[in-house]
Amino acid sequence: MKSGFVAVAGRPNVGKSTLVNALAGTKVAIVSDKPHTTRSRIRGVHTTDEAQLVLVDLPGWQRPIDTLTERMQETVDEAMSADDVDAILLVVSARDRIGAGDKFVARKVFSIGVPVVIVVNKIDRLKHGHVATQMKEAARLGDFHALHPVSALTDDGIDELRGDLITLLPEGPMLFPAGMDTDMPLEARIAELVREQALRLTKEEVPHAVTAEVIELDEKLVHVRVYTETESQKQILIGKGGTMVREIGRHARPHIEQLVGHEIYLQLQVKAAPKWRRNQTMLERLGL
Repeated sequence: MKSGFVAVAGRPNVGKSTLVNALAGTKVAIVSDKPHTTRSRIRGVHTTDEAQLVLVDLPGWQRPIDTLTERMQETVDEAMSADDVDAILLVVSARDRIGAGDKFVARKVFSIGVPVVIVVNKIDRLKHGHVATQMKEAARLGDFHALHPVSALTDDGIDELRGDLITLLPEGPMLFPAGMDTDMPLEARIAELVREQALRLTKEEVPHAVTAEVIELDEKLVHVRVYTETESQKQILIGKGGTMVREIGRHARPHIEQLVGHEIYLQLQVKAAPKWRRNQTMLERLGL
């Protein structure tokens, strides 16, 4: 049997989390159109009779601006220097010019010394000529093992990519139980599903200041506290007469019920926690 770890790298907002979900065959990472949605290391596991592929979704490489983003960048650096990474997926977007940010990540990735597979993601609804041009640009990023055009959104090219990654894994035992699709604790997955809907439904200054924490979890009740940094952000999240927080709950609840396997009562509470992104104690508690 083959088994091993493949780290997923790229600048923010190139579709890394959507790609990890597609390769794992199930949703393990939340997705939004806001940069820096992924804040911690998330493992997605795809298991067959012949192989176990563990995909490591990471925050995008960035210049730290506070304690949270410092810790996010440390997570990336630690994962990329780990001895147990067998290959790296370098993800670029077919929809954006391959520029300085992609080249910066590529220099880091190619210096590690493991096989690199370049993925040109988001090819859906693009003309073949444009995709071909992007692939030529991506090929200049470094001495890659393979180059794959894919759409993580439509699964186009995903089977071929997954098969290629499995060939790079060493022989070894299963690293996780056969039925496990991620090693994220249930509480963390629930909190992330709530944050995903908060990101989707809010704009402006709110998304980067939002986080969530499960306060209580039993058979029927799921109590999640949603944090922002300011009272004005809190009021935006609550909405007029509570309309926004109800909408967040209405969209998050089906995903949580699918995860836990039964109906639940979702209780959402919004609280302002000034400068939580700089609070080491709170970041530790949130697993960030």
